[in-house]
Amino acid sequence: MQRKQELENELGFILRLGVVLAAAVVVLGGAVYLVRYGFEPPAYHAFRGPSPGLNTIPGILAGAAQFRGRGLIQFGLVLLIATPITRVALSGYYFFRHKDWLYVAVSAMVLALLLYGLVTGR
Repeated sequence: MQRKQELENELGFILRLGVVLAAAVVVLGGAVYLVRYGFEPPAYHAFRGPSPGLNTIPGILAGAAQFRGRGLIQFGLVLLIATPITRVALSGYYFFRHKDWLYVAVSAMVLALLLYGLVTGR
């Protein structure tokens, strides 16, 4: 019973940390974006799609490293997406450490499905 409570506490902490960190990065990115572009009048007559490079992980990391508002916002969203994936991976590791093979297999299957969906967009 102690191991189960330990796992729940650790995974709960990971989820809270991931969500708070992602929210902080998104808010920081929003503030940076508003400081830079907040006083420009909106151009409703022209549609501009997403910035080039912000639809790939390397582009998002480069934008965040350069402290660009949109890059930071995208990076915060990537952190938010990575939070449950990290939770599943850590669950699998925990079950592996305790030789609970059924849950290792279930965690590996869930992790594979999450990563497949993330990579393929399905």
